[in-house]
Amino acid sequence: MINLFKIKGQKKEDAANTNGKPAAKKQSPGELRLHKDIAELNLPKTTQMSFPQGKDDLMNFEVTIRPDEGHYVGGKFVFTFQVPPAYPHEPPKVKCKTKVYHPNIDLEGNVCLNILREDWKPVLNINTIVYGLNLLFSQPNDEDPLNHEAAAVLRDNPQKFARNVQRAMAGGYVDEIQFPRCM
Repeated sequence: MINLFKIKGQKKEDAANTNGKPAAKKQSPGELRLHKDIAELNLPKTTQMSFPQGKDDLMNFEVTIRPDEGHYVGGKFVFTFQVPPAYPHEPPKVKCKTKVYHPNIDLEGNVCLNILREDWKPVLNINTIVYGLNLLFSQPNDEDPLNHEAAAVLRDNPQKFARNVQRAMAGGYVDEIQFPRCM
């Protein structure tokens, strides 16, 4: 049977230890590591980070990339990051909110980046992921695709791929799929 008097006494003791202030939320090791990662961020000039749910929720944030080279110049691509409590032992879940014609990003926003899957190691950090995402826009990879059709066009007809990217970023259709304007 639960001893209610013992629980009440513990609550009074806890309140006395915080001098009447609400107890500070205890941070998980993942949150502590994420604080460190964010403090040490060295974002490229083409990249911005925001916290749509406020600075109190550092485990969920957005990264906006505006490539300044390659096929995707002039585009604006938003990625959501959900950092698990077990971070850095588990990688963040990263999705692209912007529908994009890209061999390594499918139409649902899933991202094919090896460091988000099998090559993740706890020594990697948010900065590494951001640089990896930037690299996807300057050097799309047709060898490990999520969007197999876009990868085949990139591999077999690079000029058509460039036209498809521009059409998609302008808000047009590619293979009967409409893309929202992201320029």
